[in-house]
This record gives sequence, C-alpha cells and structure tokens, in this order.
Amino acid sequence: MSREFVVFFCPEFEQLADEMCALHPSIHKGSISWGKFEDGFPNISIENWNKHLRGKHVVFLASFLLEHTTCSIFDQVSVIYTFPRSLAASLQIVLPYFPTGTMERVEHEGQIATAKTLARILSATPNSFGTGPATLVNYDIHALQERFYFSDNIVPVFLTAIPAFIEALQADKEQDGEIAIAFPDEGARKRFGKIFERQKYEIIVCSKVRDGDKRVIKITEGNPVDKHVYIVDDLIKTGGTLIECAKALRKAGARHVSAYVTHGVFPQDSWKRFLWESPEVIRGSFDATPSHTNPPPMKPETSNSHPPLFRNFYITNSCPQMAKIVQGHAPFKVLTLAPSLVEFLVNEQSTKYFASRTDAEH
Repeated sequence: MSREFVVFFCPEFEQLADEMCALHPSIHKGSISWGKFEDGFPNISIENWNKHLRGKHVVFLASFLLEHTTCSIFDQVSVIYTFPRSLAASLQIVLPYFPTGTMERVEHEGQIATAKTLARILSATPNSFGTGPATLVNYDIHALQERFYFSDNIVPVFLTAIPAFIEALQADKEQDGEIAIAFPDEGARKRFGKIFERQKYEIIVCSKVRDGDKRVIKITEGNPVDKHVYIVDDLIKTGGTLIECAKALRKAGARHVSAYVTHGVFPQDSWKRFLWESPEVIRGSFDATPSHTNPPPMKPETSNSHPPLFRNFYITNSCPQMAKIVQGHAPFKVLTLAPSLVEFLVNEQSTKYFASRTDAEH
C-alpha cells in the first residue's frame, strides 16, 4: 500500500503544490493561514491540523529567498518545528534552493560560513512521531560537502534537476541540430560534466585566465564552432560571468548560445539583463563586474539586426518568486520541479533525480 502525503507550503509555492497533487492521487493539499499581528510578528495556523497532521506523512515546500516574499524564514521555521510536535508520522522539508550554499567556507578569520548556520537551524527540527529525523530535500546544492554541516537530527537528500533539463534539450535538438554543453568554470564541469558525457554531448569549458592586469573568460576545452551551445551551472545571481562566457562562445563561432541554471536567483531585477530587448544581450558592451545597485549602462554599437546573445534561458521554479516574474519573457523558459518531487516521494526505488548519479560513475 502506497503512502498518502499531505503537502503544505509557503505562499510562494502554492502552484508547485497544486502541480504535485495533480500528478499523483496519493498527494493531497494542506492549508496554512499565514497572518500577522499588528506588530508584524507571525500569526500562523495550520488548518484542519487534526485531519492533516496526526499520523500523516507531511511534506513542506519552503522558500528562504528574501526578495519578493510574503513569508519570512522565521515564519516557515516556526511551522516546520510544529509538524513533528503535532504527531505527524514523518516530515519531508523541501527547500529546493539552499540560499547560503555559496557561503560554505571562510577565507580569513572572522568571516562567517552562513551555510553552517542555516544547517544548524534546520537540524534543530524535532523528530517525527514514530519515524525519527526529518528529511531535507535540496536541488543542486552548491557544494555536496555541505551535507556534513547537518547534524544527525536531519537527513539531507540532494536531488538534481538536470534530467528535466536534458528532456527539454531533446526538443531543442530536433530544431537546432548539434548541441554542446559549456561550463563557466571547472567547478561546474566537475559537478555536472559526467551526466552530459554519458548522454554523448560534447563538453566545452570556459575559465577565467589572467590577461595582463585583467582576468578574462577564455575557452579552455572543446570547440563551439557551428554548434548550439548551452551554458550549464547550478545558479545565477547577477549574471556577469555567464554573459562574458556567452560572448566568448559566440566570438569563437557558436551558432547559438543558450543557458540553463537550476536556481534563477536574479537579485535586484538582474534578470532584465537577459531579455531579448535588453541592449546588454543584443548589441551592447558593458562592465561585467556584478552590480549591487542597478545594471551598468549600455553602449549600443551596431544595428537592431543582430540576434540576442541568449536564444533560450532555462531555469526551474526552485526560486518561485523569480520563476513567476520571468515566465513569459523571452528568452526565459521555466521547468517545474513537480515531476521530480513526485517521483522522489512515491517511488522509493527510483534514483533518477539523485544528485549522486551525476558524479558517482568514473
């Protein structure tokens, strides 16, 4: 007999919850009232808790982004801690994007590795009634060694959205001919390279190399000539490196350049740099240094007949606020995590979306 799951969610992930429920009859939708008191502190209630919590297998969809949000990290952690104390049979916390994952180490004394801090907070989740520690599900976490930042009170499970992207590539291949996969650095190559090699895609690697007093992007492996090249990475923030990598590929003879990242974070509206109508990716030149205010000024150089720098830009809905914002704006295409989550929940024998499958074979 298969398990029955009740999916609760922060407000930003309601659409993902609906998609999961539509995909499988054993997944049902729970409800939480996310209110606030006059002083701004949370006034939260889990509706029908006696029906949807006690003895149930609970899934909570969490988003810890700080921009475009209606629900704070504190609000969601308060709910997470409540599920086991309300006698849930088991708890699976789905936090697709681990936002402090890029701050996993320190380079000098006094610097704080906030990836460890967030791991401590989640590791304090109480054990569930009868089944023990909660499960924490992340997608394409920035560094696999971050699993060791969590205590034994929680079981981290690292999934990958790359198989969903490869399925999307099959349709593009029929339209665009030969496709190659490029990585913006050696780290991305080591992380994702093997899965694409097993799929027989040609691999291209871009790296930052010193050119006098500057560091510039150059192609250090592979040949992009006359290929549709997809740049693949785990996440994007301001996107300067990705744009410089795309320019290097086009200069080296790539027919088209597209991109895929699992987590489209795009702080401070940096997604607008990639729009087809943006001078930055049509015909402009700019300083690729990440900006913490507004995108740098553009300098038009040629006519409007030049094609945009990025033909397609795939992201997932791991950052739900940004996925909703970019949906429908070329070149963005949003892949849903719903099928992979349902596969993980209901098919205990499946390892299709496990991150270890991308790097375990040598």
